[in-house]
Order: sequence, then structure tokens, then C-alpha cells
Amino acid sequence: MYQRILVPIDGSTTSTQGLNEAIKLAKLTGAEMRLIHVADALSFATGFEPYAVYAGDLVPRIREAGELVLKGARELVQAQGIRVDSKLLDDLVSRVSETVIEQAKAWGADLIVLGTHGRRGVGRFLLGSDAEQIARTAPVPVLLVRASGVDQSVEA
Repeated sequence: MYQRILVPIDGSTTSTQGLNEAIKLAKLTGAEMRLIHVADALSFATGFEPYAVYAGDLVPRIREAGELVLKGARELVQAQGIRVDSKLLDDLVSRVSETVIEQAKAWGADLIVLGTHGRRGVGRFLLGSDAEQIARTAPVPVLLVRASGVDQSVEA
């Protein structure tokens, strides 16, 4: 069964729901988990900022926030007695989905668990869907956990 579960997290309600499902699976199977957070500066950029804003202000703050998200999630997983490590990844050029797929291959994951908003129609068209792209291109099974209306964000 699943022994290496990769869980991309961003601190949102949906990623926390994915994390909670991954915890349940890991407890059932005795799996270890790797939590990843992708520091994605491009999702915050408008294109009008000078380079100094990215290099000097934005990227370090995004990394710092990512470390806090990982720390809170790692503590939650460890409290359940599950072996876990975490990794902060920079994604300044490619899509988040590509970075997740690369990490799944490099780490040897046999399952990816992540939350999804389940957007359809215009919302999906305008925002794209990293979860959908991961599900389509992943080299291993992907468990998509749909968002509910309850706020369960991981706070650091």
C-alpha cells in the first residue's frame, strides 16, 4: 500500500483538508509523509514591480510565510506519531504543479494528497488548476480532497 505520501500545502483550508486526509491514510498504512510548500512569487506579482521588490522584499517574505506553514503542519503530523519531513521549494519560473510532480519523482512518492477548490467553468478557466494538472500528469496516484465550507487553516 502507500508508504510515501507527498502532501503539498499552502496553509489554506483546502490544503489543510488534504493534509488531514493524508494523516488518516498514513496512520492506516504506516506511511511516512513529506510536506512541501512551493514559494510561488509569480502568483503575487502584477508585472509592474521592479526587480528589487521581488529580490529584496517579496521573495524573502513568501519564503518566511512558507516556513511557518510547514512548521505548523509538521507539528500536527508529528503529534499523530507519523514520520514526516518537510521541504520549502522555490518556484519562480514554472507552474506549481510542475514543481510538485518533480518532487514526487525525486522523493519516490507513491501517493500525492492535496486539497482542491473544485472550481468549474469560468473560475477554473481564469484561475487554472494546479490540482487538475497534478492529477493529469502525476507518475503516481493522486487523492484530491474537495473543499468544504469550514475554515481549518493551519496557523503557525
